[in-house]
This record gives sequence, C-alpha cells and structure tokens, in this order.
Amino acid sequence: MKAILAAALALIALACAGTAAAQSMNLAPGFQSLPKGAKVAIMPTDIELFVISAGGVVEPKADWTESASMHFKEALLKKREALGFTAVELTAKQADEADEINALHGAISRAIAMHHFGPLRLPTKDGKLDWSMGDSVQSIKQATGADYALFSFVRDSYASGERKAAMVAIAILTLGRAALALGTQSGYASLVDLNTGRVVWFNQLLRATGDLREPESAAETLDALLREFPLAK
Repeated sequence: MKAILAAALALIALACAGTAAAQSMNLAPGFQSLPKGAKVAIMPTDIELFVISAGGVVEPKADWTESASMHFKEALLKKREALGFTAVELTAKQADEADEINALHGAISRAIAMHHFGPLRLPTKDGKLDWSMGDSVQSIKQATGADYALFSFVRDSYASGERKAAMVAIAILTLGRAALALGTQSGYASLVDLNTGRVVWFNQLLRATGDLREPESAAETLDALLREFPLAK
C-alpha cells in the first residue's frame, strides 16, 4: 500500500508540475521548450541608449548605442550554445530588410507588456500568452531556413555628470526626501515560431540597474532578459 500511495503521489506531483509549466505566463499555451537542434534566426537587437541631462531631458547617444549593439550581439552569440539551439545569423542585407519586422515586434512587445503582464488585461486572452506576428515573419523563414526567430528590444538611459550633481544637491536641500531619476533599463525578448508567426515565449525587463556600455555588464543584461528561456530539449 505504501508503494502504491507513493507512486500515486509522485504521479500527482508530476501532473501538477506539468500544469504549472503549461500555465507559465512566459509561454504560449502548449509550448514547453524548443526541440533539440532547432534552428533559430537571431534578429538584430532593436537597441538605443540615452543620456539624461541635468534638467531631465533624455537625449539619444549614437556612440553608446553602437557600442551596446556590438556588446549585446557578442554576448548573445556566446550564449547560444548554452541555450541549446543552432543559431542562424542574418546577413547585413537581411538585417536591413528586417527593420519593419523589428519595428512590428517592438509594437507587439509593448502590447504584451501592457495587456499580458501589465494592469490592462484583455478578457479575450483569458490570461494566456496568445499573440502573433502573423505572416510578416515568413520572409525570415524563407531567407534563413530557420523555424524560430529570437527578437530583442532594449532601451537604456544614464544620468549625465550634471544630473548626478543635481541629484546630490537636491538630496542635501531636501534632507534626502527627494531624488532625481538616474536612468532606467527596459527590454523585451520574444521567441517566435516562424511557421505560424506565434509568439511562443516572451520576457520583459524593467529596472533601475544595468549597463550596456561595457561587455561584462551587457552580458549580465542579456542573462536577465533571457531569464526562463525555454531551453532546447
């Protein structure tokens, strides 16, 4: 009897674990992991860095963005083996042609963040990750031969020296009761099934830490963005 009871409890535990995994907010219904050896097209990261002036004006920094793009791409290519898939890099021409698709991903990602993870839930979605990029991704499949594509979107801002000095001054004048924002790091990552256009995995990042201007810290940001990625099995 003890053996039968133990076996029954084990089966129940496995069933519960499977149900919990299926209900993960980061995964589309019915999707658990990439198939072993899956070919994944690595889409160019939509990335931009900004500086915050003393007055709070946010301005783009082209040199920071260029460095961050390079660091982030290098970190992603180094990590691909650990993720368990066969990565397919886009050529320079294919990357340029993917600009509109990347822009569409950014729009869909903001919608997912707002309506799936955020406060404005959509009743029609029933709490499920049920979003698609439609036929727009077919060109990526045709160009690369991949079955999936990994999209990423990152925005990062940093306080200027003047901004930091203003923060210190305000903290002194208000006895620490007020502070100025020093910057925010936000991002989205999506795994898209190129056969259907469906977003099968999604994660978002929003924090006041992180730095994309150096290789090591850029790799840490990538790790945070790819948290709970559905490793190939």
